[in-house]
Amino acid sequence: MPPSRRAFLGVAVAGLAARPLNAAGFTARVLARSPVRQVGARDARPRLKAVAFDAFPVFSPAPVVSRAEALFPGRGAALAEEWRLRQFEYAWLRVLSQRYADFWQVTQDALLFAARKQRLELDPEKRDSLMGALLELAPWPDVVPALDSLAKSGLQLAFLSNFTLRMLESNLERSGLGGRFDHVLSTDRARTYKPDPRAYDLGTEALGLRREEILFVANAGWDAAGAKAFGYPTFWVNRTDLPPEELGAMADGVGRDLSDLVAFVERRAEVEAR
Repeated sequence: MPPSRRAFLGVAVAGLAARPLNAAGFTARVLARSPVRQVGARDARPRLKAVAFDAFPVFSPAPVVSRAEALFPGRGAALAEEWRLRQFEYAWLRVLSQRYADFWQVTQDALLFAARKQRLELDPEKRDSLMGALLELAPWPDVVPALDSLAKSGLQLAFLSNFTLRMLESNLERSGLGGRFDHVLSTDRARTYKPDPRAYDLGTEALGLRREEILFVANAGWDAAGAKAFGYPTFWVNRTDLPPEELGAMADGVGRDLSDLVAFVERRAEVEAR
């Protein structure tokens, strides 16, 4: 099974079985990911002033997978896997064909297709229940301590996600995280999706910073590659230990969870202070 098709289910259960990175391996992966220059090259590493997150480094999709399994016992994992794959394919195809629909609509369309492909009877009640789970995501256990550490460092915090604003705000409110972010940005504002550069540029516009001053935190390898190609310093929260995508751009740092992100930011701040 290709990695992209395993990602949705894998990231949902990663919080139950996450293992810490070997210290030496973590150091090598975090500090040697620049395709141009190493961390010690101070002029190539402007001081970070903000951190922009995709949704899934913060929120676990486990409630969606659990809801699917409850509605379709023994079939929920396969449905969730197919749904996730089609969700992003539909988003990208909508942009390419210039027939934009927001992420809520794209996600619902993907669910309908996935259910038909899996030969599951998806009535309106089950459809609404599964869609509703996307408004009830829970943060990963490592999120609050990491956000506390980043906020104490004086960094601005933002969301930059394909999720609609309603999806982001619902999950932030339910989780009690709403007040922790200075900006909540949906790519719907630009009527496009990551990895379109217009989507990433929303961060520079809202934060009023150069792209080199904003650390982007990705959940997916393709998003890490897209953000890096745009010009953001990038950290990939790779909870399922997937290989990097072959897209010609590598994240500056890779870690298992947000505690690794904090270590990366602290290490970079030490280098900048020299």
